[in-house]
Amino acid sequence: MTSSTLLTLSRLGYLALVLLLGGWFIGQGINGEYTLLFSLLWLVPLLLPVRGILKGNPYTYAWASFILCLYMLHALTLLYVTTDALAFAIIEVLLIGALLVAFPFYARIRGRELGLGLKKKSDKQD
Repeated sequence: MTSSTLLTLSRLGYLALVLLLGGWFIGQGINGEYTLLFSLLWLVPLLLPVRGILKGNPYTYAWASFILCLYMLHALTLLYVTTDALAFAIIEVLLIGALLVAFPFYARIRGRELGLGLKKKSDKQD
């Protein structure tokens, strides 16, 4: 799989996640389960890497995976405790799971294309 294909899939998945969670949390705020401000605050961490994701920065894709872990915890918790929003929880788990695979793979492939990476320690001791 090429880096451009992974980039496209990652961007589409990320956009789908932002729209899905945005609709969910805003809907929860409107329904009165949470305050609307609290619901919007749930989206702030997800929006932090937007600029780097749109630019295709591999470093951003690498650290954005850590942010996705927070939302995966939410999804797995919701999957465990809810019966009303089971379909939403399943979609959220699958979408975040796919992004947790695609983001690091894109970062690795694109990083290699750009010559980025950790420098190996030489065998010689100076």
